[in-house]
Amino acid sequence: MALITEKDLDDMAVGAALLGTGGGGDPYIGKLMAKAAIAKFGPVDLLPLNDVPDTVEIAACGAMGAPTILIEKMPSGEEIGQALRAYEARTDKKIDAIIPFEAGGINSMTPIMLAAEFRLPVIDADGMGRAFPQLEMETFHVYGVPACPVTVADEQGNVVIIETDDAAKAEWLARGVTIRMGGQSYIVNYGMDGQTARRVSVPGTMSLAIGIGRTIRAATESHRDPVADLITFFSGTHYETARILASGKIVDVSRREQNGWSVGVVTIEPFDSTRKPVSIQIQNENLVAEEDGKVLAIVPDLICILEADTAEPITTERLRYGQRVNVLGVKVPPIMRTPEALAVFGPAAFGLAHEYAPLEA
Repeated sequence: MALITEKDLDDMAVGAALLGTGGGGDPYIGKLMAKAAIAKFGPVDLLPLNDVPDTVEIAACGAMGAPTILIEKMPSGEEIGQALRAYEARTDKKIDAIIPFEAGGINSMTPIMLAAEFRLPVIDADGMGRAFPQLEMETFHVYGVPACPVTVADEQGNVVIIETDDAAKAEWLARGVTIRMGGQSYIVNYGMDGQTARRVSVPGTMSLAIGIGRTIRAATESHRDPVADLITFFSGTHYETARILASGKIVDVSRREQNGWSVGVVTIEPFDSTRKPVSIQIQNENLVAEEDGKVLAIVPDLICILEADTAEPITTERLRYGQRVNVLGVKVPPIMRTPEALAVFGPAAFGLAHEYAPLEA
């Protein structure tokens, strides 16, 4: 079992921002909160998925809401603990370990905050392998774990418990509650035992985030091309494949809040004058990258917008006109590409007209 220390969080925040594919909430804010929790309560155990005992009680946690809200609506740091206490009271179970429900942004940090406070291990895995905008878009749900009960908490001390037998309905209800909580909330749900967690989770995503951040930092310190090093790094992981989809300057960002999500389109003018502008459709996360009607990459594969010189990931709320960027596509693990998984978080689930085309194809 490894330890997550304050020193790991800088690298993890960078890696989680990349895995968040633009969404998942501001990792900088989450990093500060996780650092404060570790400074107060001590380092957090990181438990490999394969080492999770069969009978431990596990709960998933994270933040819900539009990423842009987090810039102005700062969390108190107490919300996620309130949600866990309410979950334990509702289920009459003592939770033994925490698992992130997604690997991106603040939602890689929220489990660390919770685990530090409650002296629990964090499992090195999650339910998305990236970030998705909706609660039912989880490998947990795909492979049979009930989404409910869902406990939803805000910075005012309000807690709502949602019970339904449908994960999409749980998302709809929790999203409505989140909107009325000011557009940002913190939730605990997807309770399961260890045997189930090993079957339904995307493995290794917390350590992967740390590895991504270390790779970018080491390349920068050694004056190497960080994107080239990232591509090499991914080739040695269970994500296997990464490649540059486009390089250019952002010439337009259209973005708005809709139904509790940040939605819009970013347009990139390639440095290569022989290429057409590349458009990326957003719903909290980057969903599809197209060039002149041709799909370059599409969900569930990752589409990551990186600052051109440093390879620092840029979240959707921080995209601006004039930024010089690389767009990196990353293949997701096989557990996220089954027909059952694509039915839940493939292109059709977002209303996209395109069929899923694997990145490597």
